[in-house]
Formats: sequence, C-alpha cells, structure tokens
Amino acid sequence: MEKTVHIAIVPGAWYSHLVSILQFSKLLVQLHPDFHVTCLIPTLGSPSSASKSFLQTLPSNINYIFLPPVNPKDLPQGIPILSQIHLAVSLSVPYLHQALKSLTIRNPPVALVVDSLSAEALDLAKEFNLLSYVYFPASATTLSSYLYLPKLDKETSCEYKDLPEPIQVPGCVPFHGRDFVDQAQDRSSQTYKFLLERVKRFCYVDGILFNTFLEIEKCPIEALIEEGSGNPAVYPVGPIIIQTETKSGDDVNGLECLAWLDNQQPCSVLYVSFGGGGTLSQEQIVELALGLELSNHKFLWIVRAPNSSVDAAYFSAQDDVDPSQFLPYGFLERTKEQGMVIPSWAPQIQILSHRSVGGFLSHCGWNSILESVMHGVPLITWPLFAEQRMNAVLLSEGLKVGLRPRVHENGIVERVEVSKMIKCLMEGEEGRNLRRRIHQLKEAANSALKEDGSSTKTISQLALKLRNLA
Repeated sequence: MEKTVHIAIVPGAWYSHLVSILQFSKLLVQLHPDFHVTCLIPTLGSPSSASKSFLQTLPSNINYIFLPPVNPKDLPQGIPILSQIHLAVSLSVPYLHQALKSLTIRNPPVALVVDSLSAEALDLAKEFNLLSYVYFPASATTLSSYLYLPKLDKETSCEYKDLPEPIQVPGCVPFHGRDFVDQAQDRSSQTYKFLLERVKRFCYVDGILFNTFLEIEKCPIEALIEEGSGNPAVYPVGPIIIQTETKSGDDVNGLECLAWLDNQQPCSVLYVSFGGGGTLSQEQIVELALGLELSNHKFLWIVRAPNSSVDAAYFSAQDDVDPSQFLPYGFLERTKEQGMVIPSWAPQIQILSHRSVGGFLSHCGWNSILESVMHGVPLITWPLFAEQRMNAVLLSEGLKVGLRPRVHENGIVERVEVSKMIKCLMEGEEGRNLRRRIHQLKEAANSALKEDGSSTKTISQLALKLRNLA
C-alpha cells in the first residue's frame, strides 16, 4: 500500500484566503491521492456560515481543525482589518503549536504550508522539523514586488508615491509608486513595517506557491526563478478559482439576473461588480450610474450602499439594500430597458460565462481577474484597495486586456469618462483587440491545469519533492 504523504496548512483568518488555500489542497489531493491535508484554521470571531458551508464540500483526505477563536474585542480598537487578521494569527500560535504537536505524535506531517497572512506560523515549521511553504493567493507581479521591497526600502528615502520615476521590479511592468500596494503607501506606519517584516520571512522558506500560471505572467515568473535572484523556489499553481460567498436571498437574485441575461444579445452586456466587499462613495455611485446611462449600452450592476471606506462591505452587513435610496433620481425608471441593478450579490462565475456578457467593470481583485480571464471577458479596471492598482497596471499596460479610466484630480471617475471607456470596450477597435488577447489567455488558462499543463507539472514537481521526504 502506498505511503500517505501528510501536510499541514494554516489559512489566513479571512474567508477568501481560507477558500483559496483549500481549493489548492483539493487540486493537490485530486492529482495525488496519496496526499492527506490537515487544515488548522485560526479565526477572528466565530467562523462564518460561508466558511462552514465550504468546509462541508471537502474530500475525505482533507480534514480541518478550528483553533479557539480570537475575540475581536480583545484586539486594539480602530486598527485596520489586515492588522486584525495578523494579530489573530499571532494570538493563535500557541494553539497551532499544540495542534501540530498532537499531529506529530499521531501522523507526522512532512511540511507546513501557511497562507501569506499567517507568516507568524512559519517559526513552528523549524521547531517541528517540517519543510516550510507560503501559499500566496495573488499574482506573480504582487509577489515579485513584495520580494523586491527590502531592496527598494534601502534605496528609497521618500514615500514611494513621491518617486519621480516608475518602480521597476525585475520582470514586471513598471508601475508608479502611487499604484503600489496600500500597505506601502505610508512608510512610517506600523502597517508598512509589518509588511516589510513579513516579506523578509518569505525569503527563508523552502518555497512559495502562488495563484497564477506561466502563460499569463511569464516575465515575472522567469525573473523570480532566475539564477542568482536569491528568491526561494516558486511554484505557480493556478488558476485557482474561489466561489463567491453567498448570502440570504441570493438564489432569487441569481436566477433573476441569469434569466435577464438569457434575453440579451451575445456580448452586449457590461457586468459591473466591485467584488465581495468593495464600496464606492455617494458621489462616485452617481457618476458611475450616469456614465452607464450615457453609454447607452446594456449593463448588469451589482450595487452596494455608498460608503466613504472602499472596503466597507467586507466588515458590515449589506442586507436589504434599496438602490433607489442612493442612485440618481429616476435612474432605475429611465434605464429599466437598458440595464439591471441587483443589490449586494450575484453568481459571478455564471454571469462571466454567459454568452451575453461582453465586458467586466471590475475592482481588479485577483480572483475576479482570473475568473474573467478563464471566461474570456475583457475588463474596465477600477481598483479600490490592497494590490488592486498593481493588478490594473498589469491588465492595462502589460497584458493589454483591460482599459483603465482616468481619475479626475478630485478622486472621482466622472460620468463622461465612464461612458467613453464603456463605448471603447464594447464597440471600438481597441475593444476588439482586447477581446482577441483575452481569448488567447482563456485558452492558456484552461490548458494550464490540464494533464500536461504548466501548473499541473509544477504541482507534480512539488508533490515529488514532498513524497521523497515523507
């Protein structure tokens, strides 16, 4: 009988990070059935119903243990959500230690794979004599910029946004300092110091697994593996797609919008969504609405109540949203033949795969980008936070499968600009070129996970290394 290869994984205390690392684990055990995965889950507060539902879908060779939850009230008040997640993992380390000790007695794992938001757990790998890996659920471009950060930090005296020239990370499309990840926008902040400390840890692991594939980010990946780069081994294992979290009443909304799409012409609808929790200000919602109307193109808009914080919907309930309370007066009536507005949530994968959808106005979260690529839908890039501005640069300037609107000096994308971008994407020559290029990426994305695909081969190389040490 073949020996079981056991690995332990530690997700980040965030729904999308939990699901991404587990989707990778499902892929690993599907390709290599002799592998067994134990997932040790730190949580900030009680586990969400979406997390519990997803865990019910796991195969028998992946099991999970919830660590005692960290009470949000025990954390310093008013700190950013990422800092809360990092602290939750730090406070969970003693429980992780206990769980790993118990595992080592019963069924010793050969490796510890930790999510990029759970880097504190890496110290335990050394203590228990395990190989250590980071699972990074974002792009090679973002990973490259992180690994380049210690060098950039030493060489730069000002804020990155004040640099006169673009930042040139090896193998990546140059990007302006203001497009760097949010955590690097204030170098005196604790958040930046924490990021710097975290990425320095990444340099000493046995490998980094990340959610991309060779054909979409060939240059960054080649730069990461170049001899003399000083980087750990890297494993592009994507595209790994995360199903979106659902909420009450979703089935009705989902069925309604898919039925509406069935009645539209092929490639005629612009899908507008800002991900699982992105939010716009009241002023920006008005400009976006009037721009959609002005374009005279069909649209399906997943809308949320306005908020001055760009990521507010991740942390507060958005149930029973009434769009008429914040959309321009008469907008819903005037556009009832042109578009459809759905509050809060819709089935994104089913929408992107629908023949009627011809474009995606997106916040540029990496998961949404991969879904768009896998279904061949070109984008209008509208980044809000985290590394999304860097993703927008990759899409618009590197891969040339997205258009980036011009932001007015008041921070708003104005209605005329919105309309111009939509027309360019949906009816112009440039839009046709974007569509052609993203169809090529769609073929590559779907090939990467086939039996002889680039990512399948990469996962097999990793499995062979772990198997030889088990």
